[in-house]
Amino acid sequence: MVVKDIVLNFDELCHGCGACSYVCPEDAITEVERQIGTMRIGKSGEIAFVEGILNIGEPMASPLIKKEKTFMRNPGTVILDAPPGTSCPVIETVRGTDFCLLVTEPTPFGLNDLALAVGMAEKLRVPMGVVVNRANVGDRGVWDFCGKKGIPILMEIPMDQRIAELYSRGIPLVKEMEDYRSAFRGLLEKIEALVH
Repeated sequence: MVVKDIVLNFDELCHGCGACSYVCPEDAITEVERQIGTMRIGKSGEIAFVEGILNIGEPMASPLIKKEKTFMRNPGTVILDAPPGTSCPVIETVRGTDFCLLVTEPTPFGLNDLALAVGMAEKLRVPMGVVVNRANVGDRGVWDFCGKKGIPILMEIPMDQRIAELYSRGIPLVKEMEDYRSAFRGLLEKIEALVH
């Protein structure tokens, strides 16, 4: 038996771009909404946040990130957190932003990943700066690379056992280490100066 006129649909591969329904010559594809995750909206003190939680087994985070970004209506500073690398969720997070803060470590692997992320930000035409984590280990490759590319290194965070201990207990270092509170304020001021 031969079955004809059936459209095979692979929901888990859908990026939600609409291209398949646009190019289908027979108008056989209709787009429908499908839940791929949930969003939580809340406040911590004066800071409002939106959190996207992808359903277990759902491979495409980009549509959820696009939806999250629709909540960025209020004026002021908005921070979008992305996973490391240059995957689709990272690209969707960085696209359309005013600035991209890249965090790296001074190791060959850190430099390799940084070079890829810089290439992504350049393609998206998003200005960028770098924070070097564990700055007192490794080599000077990250500094040399940033110097050649004209990318500012905005902050250096040394390898510090106190930071690791706080992190392992889920305590932000700015709550326990006063000097980092002013250091991160300074980082924000540097970014604001570069954006405006």
